[in-house]
Amino acid sequence: MSEQHWIDLRSDTVTQPSQAMRAAMAAAEVGDDVYGDDPTVNRLQDYAADLFGYEAGLFAPSGTQTNLIALMTHCGRGDEYLVGQEAHTYKYEGGGAAVLGSIQPQPIANQPDGSIALADIEAYIKPDDMHFARTRLLALENTIGGRVLGQDYVAAATALAHAKGLATHLDGARVCNAAVKQGLSLREVVKGFDTVSVCLSKGLGAPVGSVLLGPKAFIEQGKRWRKMLGGGMRQAGVIAAAAHYALEHNVQRLVEDHENAATLARGLGEIDALTVSAPQTNIFWLDVPAAACEPLRKALAEQGIRATVGSRMRLVTHLDVSAADVERTVAAFKSFFKDWRA
Repeated sequence: MSEQHWIDLRSDTVTQPSQAMRAAMAAAEVGDDVYGDDPTVNRLQDYAADLFGYEAGLFAPSGTQTNLIALMTHCGRGDEYLVGQEAHTYKYEGGGAAVLGSIQPQPIANQPDGSIALADIEAYIKPDDMHFARTRLLALENTIGGRVLGQDYVAAATALAHAKGLATHLDGARVCNAAVKQGLSLREVVKGFDTVSVCLSKGLGAPVGSVLLGPKAFIEQGKRWRKMLGGGMRQAGVIAAAAHYALEHNVQRLVEDHENAATLARGLGEIDALTVSAPQTNIFWLDVPAAACEPLRKALAEQGIRATVGSRMRLVTHLDVSAADVERTVAAFKSFFKDWRA
């Protein structure tokens, strides 16, 4: 099967830039961003900061890097941050805070809705005692595993952190999905967070890049960490133009991804052998019989469908997955399980 016919449900990071996005990239004014001379990067940083209601922004190659810059700016050597055990900054970013920042993570169990219980947050804040790491920061993630943190919870958690003298950071890997799902503005969905990392290369469809947003003095400190971490880029306007286009054009269309995920989940839910969760946004999970996993993977590949098949399986919709692709995927699953026997 030719490459353009594949349906890729592994992640929303697999999106391809549209022709309009490519045109914006080709037309971008550029300069040396380490010197602050790239006008397209500067416009992106200012635009994103205004859009989310912060003083300043910092463009970096990845969300892993913007998160790490935030952690290293908020926390000093030997400090600690509170984080969910399922959170990306703790579980999926290579231990960067500990390895590169000498920052101790304090992982806390996530609740089924993705939140961290307020009582647990308070209980894990260390006393002012030389025996303990100094708790400096609460880091949350929205969305987390496709689950949206409700605004009442966000307000309570950030208020608690601030009352205890902690700063707050949001890993906003899919924060635009969270905003669209709740019918909130981007400023409303990040309210209560001192800083936020906004990933532009997932559902928003940019090929690369994230932006860290926060107070101007914080961002100035962050620039030093970005340089140290290898994130100082030169004529980065070419990719910043794609990121700017994504923020301008691809936020509200996330509704389509949510609708496609819901349709896909409903269709797969009609298969007796599967247990399917109800998606809140563009991500959902299904349980697959272990014996079916390898033959299912092969069957889907034969139908031009890429998925990370396992007994606990994640499916992700995005701007390159159409309603017709969803229909085709449901048909492929149903065809396989019609003949499959445990």
